[in-house]
Amino acid sequence: MTWGNPSTSAPAYCWYNNDSASYKSTYGALYNYFAVNTNKLCPIGWHVSSDDEWGAMVTLFEGPSEAGGKLYEAGDLHWQYIMHATNESGFTALPGGRRYVNFGAFLEMGKAGYWWTSTPWNSSQTYYRGIYPNMGVISGWVENGVGYSIRCIKD
Repeated sequence: MTWGNPSTSAPAYCWYNNDSASYKSTYGALYNYFAVNTNKLCPIGWHVSSDDEWGAMVTLFEGPSEAGGKLYEAGDLHWQYIMHATNESGFTALPGGRRYVNFGAFLEMGKAGYWWTSTPWNSSQTYYRGIYPNMGVISGWVENGVGYSIRCIKD
């Protein structure tokens, strides 16, 4: 896939800065939604979490502002500017950044994490969840060609 062409609908993935040696083992890949929509990214018996499943997890951990600290990796090894990270959820959110659809630019490594949901918003955009230091969990929708992380959960 050409990351700079938002009209391309081919499944694609990459590592941050196209550098698998530095980022693969810690952060994993960044996928476009077309790769997510193949239903081939998770092992058998697992799936990419839906927006409702994310919402239930956020609610369980006391809402968007409180959930962030409970989902972040504890400590400051990977996150810049993080406070109150307990990881009591066991989620261990890492700040893998994202890949922008236009021009393929990489952004926010160490500063934010973004995860696709399996829930489309319309034919060209899909819901995502993001985690920002000291802001908690955010949600919205974004163009399907953006590169985000995924989280597989058990069926």
